[in-house]
Amino acid sequence: MGGGAVIDWLNQANRLSDWSQVHVTVAGIGATGYSAADALLQYGAQVTVLDEADTEAAQDKAKVLEILGATVRLGSGATAVLPQQCDLVMASPGWNPQVPLYTHATTRGIPIWGDVELAFRLQMPDRVVPWLGITGTNGKTTTVTMLESILKAAGLTVSAVGNVGRPILETVLDELAYDCLAVELSSFQLHWTHSMALHSAAVLNVDPDHMEWYAELKPSAFEAYCADKARIYHQAIFSCVYNVEDPRTEQMVVDADVCEGARAIGFTLGIPGMSMLGVVDDVLVDRAFIPQRRDSALEIMPISELPNQAPPMVANALAAASLARSFGVSVNDVREGLRNYEMGPHRVAIIAEHDGVTWVDDSKATNPHAASCGLTGFDSVVWIAGGLAKGAVFEELVRAHASRIKAAVLIGRDRGLLEQAFASQAPHIPVVSFESGEPSVMMEVVAQAARFADRGDTVLLAPACASQDIYTDYADRGDWFAMAVRHYMHKEGK
Repeated sequence: MGGGAVIDWLNQANRLSDWSQVHVTVAGIGATGYSAADALLQYGAQVTVLDEADTEAAQDKAKVLEILGATVRLGSGATAVLPQQCDLVMASPGWNPQVPLYTHATTRGIPIWGDVELAFRLQMPDRVVPWLGITGTNGKTTTVTMLESILKAAGLTVSAVGNVGRPILETVLDELAYDCLAVELSSFQLHWTHSMALHSAAVLNVDPDHMEWYAELKPSAFEAYCADKARIYHQAIFSCVYNVEDPRTEQMVVDADVCEGARAIGFTLGIPGMSMLGVVDDVLVDRAFIPQRRDSALEIMPISELPNQAPPMVANALAAASLARSFGVSVNDVREGLRNYEMGPHRVAIIAEHDGVTWVDDSKATNPHAASCGLTGFDSVVWIAGGLAKGAVFEELVRAHASRIKAAVLIGRDRGLLEQAFASQAPHIPVVSFESGEPSVMMEVVAQAARFADRGDTVLLAPACASQDIYTDYADRGDWFAMAVRHYMHKEGK
């Protein structure tokens, strides 16, 4: 096929298409790249995988893919040049959009897809499963797993996929007949998605994050980030769920090109208007999916029955309930699913309580907005923060929570940005920084936090930063924190 013919073919490509003449270059051999290469090979495409990494894990994956028929190039310079024979590039969600591989593809007029785009195409036209999609700066994983719990309570066959759990392509290629998928979508994934049409979609909130990834995009990094988040509403079929307290999300719905008849559904921590879910007298209520919504609301459950009653968790529950109700799930099943929901690790998880001090692991708080949600839940906090800032600033965060921060213990490469924020916004708050870049620095951090903490205080690990300057990921950071707390208590005989 020639260039124009290939483009036309790709615009229509689906599960039943003949992929044997298509040359696909896959960026990266991580979980996403591996699943994309594997799926494309199953459909007969000619696949080349490129990655600068040459680790043992990468080599093991390469051996498997080569047995299946792929060409794999690893090591320094592997991604510098796009192969001459290339009709489609499969993007790695973590790679900056300005990497040479992508700019070369754009120059040559070669389409770039993400794994979500490919997954959506490969269920067409005869194995279509409705997708309920969730994005936002914070709360995505909690909300999508809450939604999964609700849908399972309704007796549906469902899986939480996308930016959580298994790669979405593995699930789409399952022989299991799913009733629907609960799909967490990052801005990175949405950036490379073009034809997706969700049954219903939600944007939980929008706050600056991953600005380093968007630094070169126009008109500005934040506007480009918001534009990618808004893609989730494109072609939505039934409902567009937005956060009443975040006007940007409502504007995204207003601007979206949706299917005729798609409804705008708001969720709010206040009393809901018509076509919203919200809170009345500490009870979650539905004023969107009932016939008499003009003048009444249907009770879902008391806030006290949620596994976590912090305001961000209540908002997540309302968003999950909105999507479930959009899919026809009964209030009774929503209630059961939320009651039975178990919080994931490293998300405002209490790991110890002793002598009146509570130790909380919120390592998943990898940006200022997420850290703010964690800080909101406590009155007096010894705050452990720092890591990779990802282009974020912290003055607003420190100013907003200065009244509840008793002291701060800082770590990580960009701790200096937090030091500056405290110096300008709350110079009266004691701040201690640790320079070490070794994971074991957490032992010293916990010991220092304990010196600040008194009865009634919470020691909160909510770093507001990514972890990869010191730790493998946020889970590794949280595990080190829990281990350091146990070590400290054993050492002190507590």
